[in-house]
Amino acid sequence: MGQLIAINDKNNGDFFYREAIKTLRANIQFAGRRRHIILITSVFSGEGKTDTSCHLAMEMAGAGKRVLLVDADIRNSSLVDRLEVAQTIVGLSEFLSGQVDTKEEIIYHTNQENLDIIFAGAYAPNSAEMFSDSQFEQLLKEEESNYDYIFVDSPPLGQVIDAAMIAQYCNGAIMIIESGAVSYRAAQKVKDQLERTGCTILGVVLNRVEGGGNTRYGGKYGKYGKYGKYGKYGHYGKYGKYGEEKMNAAEKEKPVG
Repeated sequence: MGQLIAINDKNNGDFFYREAIKTLRANIQFAGRRRHIILITSVFSGEGKTDTSCHLAMEMAGAGKRVLLVDADIRNSSLVDRLEVAQTIVGLSEFLSGQVDTKEEIIYHTNQENLDIIFAGAYAPNSAEMFSDSQFEQLLKEEESNYDYIFVDSPPLGQVIDAAMIAQYCNGAIMIIESGAVSYRAAQKVKDQLERTGCTILGVVLNRVEGGGNTRYGGKYGKYGKYGKYGKYGHYGKYGKYGEEKMNAAEKEKPVG
């Protein structure tokens, strides 16, 4: 099943960031066996969602758990570039659009033991429709028995609705919030949207909190370069650019953290 690819984690963070990821991994394990398909989302882009998803998946795999990381941000994926994947890949968008016949063609084994990845694939403008189709739900259900944990890195829910569609098929969700960059009102809105899907919110990760000593990341947990705030919906690596999405200025009020 699947092909073998080499991935390179060039942004592994400082000591304090790595310890925070270990704590997050332990907390997820304590959440119980029923919480093993986990959505990871944020309010806006650039809050460290994908970095957290990658490092959490790697940490869990390093602890001996079978892990599948699903990049469901088919509007604005950065994972192929971030992990320095050299070969041409097909991904979730090709599978959900019928361009790829079997799920085995999009599941990639990696050079990290216990870690498999489904990449986002090419940009798709109708991603919300794709995730509302039963094919994505069926994919997760079929892989549920093959892995101890499935982590789904979704688009930021504060900007597009995709994460709410995906959350219906997950049994736990984690919100990533950049300290001082997101208003309470915006964070509360995302929380309410997740709760309406019926998916249990396991917790919130307050990212890039000041502290952790004098590091090359400016003393902030896991500050890796942003791929654009949601005034513009970012850069899509090898697949070209997305259209612009306007952020509601009224929701950039009193920041969290």
